[in-house]
Amino acid sequence: MHALRSRLAGVEADWAAGRVHVVRGGKQLARLRHHLGEAGLSQDAWRERWRAARMFLAADGESGKRLGNESLRITDTGQLSIRLPAALAHLANAPHGRYVLDATVSFTHRGEEWLDRITANRAVAYRIHHDVLRGRWYVTASWQRTPAPVLPLDAALAGGVVAVDMNDDHLAAWRLDVHGNPVGEPRRIFYDLTGSTTHRDAQIRHALTRLLHHTRTTGAAAIAIEDLDFTDGRCREKHGRNKRFRRLISRFPTAKLKARLVAMAAEQNVAVVAVDPAYTSRWGAQHWQQPLTSTNRTVSRHDAASIAIGRRALGHPIRRRTAPPPHDQRDRAGHRTAQAAAETRRREGPRPRIPGPRTRSVPPGSGANAGDQRAQHRSEHAAEHQRPWKQDPLPLSP
Repeated sequence: MHALRSRLAGVEADWAAGRVHVVRGGKQLARLRHHLGEAGLSQDAWRERWRAARMFLAADGESGKRLGNESLRITDTGQLSIRLPAALAHLANAPHGRYVLDATVSFTHRGEEWLDRITANRAVAYRIHHDVLRGRWYVTASWQRTPAPVLPLDAALAGGVVAVDMNDDHLAAWRLDVHGNPVGEPRRIFYDLTGSTTHRDAQIRHALTRLLHHTRTTGAAAIAIEDLDFTDGRCREKHGRNKRFRRLISRFPTAKLKARLVAMAAEQNVAVVAVDPAYTSRWGAQHWQQPLTSTNRTVSRHDAASIAIGRRALGHPIRRRTAPPPHDQRDRAGHRTAQAAAETRRREGPRPRIPGPRTRSVPPGSGANAGDQRAQHRSEHAAEHQRPWKQDPLPLSP
């Protein structure tokens, strides 16, 4: 506390006297001018370093401009161009008064995040400076990271959701309304995860960009994905000698894909909802693949899984409503066996047990939890026969 108070007193005294302790080029380098012998530098070497430290070119970015900056522009291939002022327009070697440099630029630190910003035309500030010791020119990119807004789940799902099933070679997406019904046609976004790391990153970025554009086109404000984690599934002890499957899991970038989707969706004001991936492919294919397949549309297993993911995100059961009774079991085809009002939420809950004559056994489907649909949501849950059956000691017939 005493040290902070002493520093505060010094700052207030300099402020009152009008003294500004700012040295362009660095205070340490300025003091080094008086100790050249101890530093082992000549006056010319120090002068070169001093000029390089004081010489730089910087430009702030602006959202909405091409690649996020109009003055200093760097493309995804690393091409750097400078917008020349009117007095130097005659030196331009590119259209629109721009000067393109021969050297290319590459960002190793947070390069993927930088690519995401320039792809979305978000503001990026650049600074070009010269390093005398290494004899190289460097470009520094900077931007302001806005915190992602956290929307309530009901507000994010008010306009429906775009459910996505992530696969090794494509994203299977389908738009679902608030009632869990698929709307329109399924969308498949293909990508290629073979090749170099740069190629895979570019493929993921382009696929997520197309997914976000599709989401905004449909009018949805949320994307539902599976909360996949293959960290424990890459070892040989779990999959044995199935080397092909282990390689497939190892190259599937689940964590990177989710992290980049959250970052890119925040820029587009799109919410991301992660759901439990248990049995989405199996139950989606069981309840949705065949009913949605027609002569004009082929629904794959992955498309049906996306519907299961979207219904789980919306809070609906995965399975479809039960069909009306056949004509040979009723006088006529009446209402569905699990019919309820349209405004009733979760109207596919357990059916009431119908009283009737006692039998020697409990037939399938008439147990205490016969209609419990939690079994369609989580594993390790008994759907029926939760209580053991005991024979009535009374006679079964008069």
